[in-house]
Amino acid sequence: MGNLTTAFAVNAPEQALIHELQAGSEEAFSWLITRYHQPIYSLLARTVRDPADAADLTQEVFVKVFRGISGFHQESSLCTWIYRIALHEGLNQRRWWSRHKQQEITLETETCFGDGDEPLLLKDMLEDPADKPDEMLFQREARERLEAALLKVAEPYRMAVILRDVEGFSYEEIAEVLGVHVGTVKSRLARGRSHLRQALLRASAIPAARALCSQEAS
Repeated sequence: MGNLTTAFAVNAPEQALIHELQAGSEEAFSWLITRYHQPIYSLLARTVRDPADAADLTQEVFVKVFRGISGFHQESSLCTWIYRIALHEGLNQRRWWSRHKQQEITLETETCFGDGDEPLLLKDMLEDPADKPDEMLFQREARERLEAALLKVAEPYRMAVILRDVEGFSYEEIAEVLGVHVGTVKSRLARGRSHLRQALLRASAIPAARALCSQEAS
């Protein structure tokens, strides 16, 4: 099965992959889970209260993909469709928590933005394998401040920031996932980045992050 799974990754265009999924191919589903499990889990871990809940929801997402693939008519890309399912599950879980107690969201990858159009991952900027222990402690504290700042960004602006600056989706892809116009995505993203910048400044975030976040969002 390993060779067949590799063949999907290398050779199969999306339409052929969808055909195999709809035909019930175990190899195709194996490849799909291998390809999307970690990204979907990371998205849900940034959305729900508990990493254990994120793991459970990730499994539920793939169950729904399995059950729903026969009705997938390719109105969007397969990736967008899967993310839309995951977002729906995550937001439903968050609504449940909001009716009980205020939630906390765990981030595995922190993000900010530069003055260009490409996402800037703070994980890449802050981590260096050659760092000394005291520098790594400083970085860890910085990431904790960034997590806290992102928590202060209200929905739906936070999700726009996550999908764009963490997941690296295009504006068009985010519009499909969220079911809104591209202009709405850009508006939410600008406001989300502004809220994040203000939260970082109020928290006296690390100088490098503060300098980046003081720039005008693209």
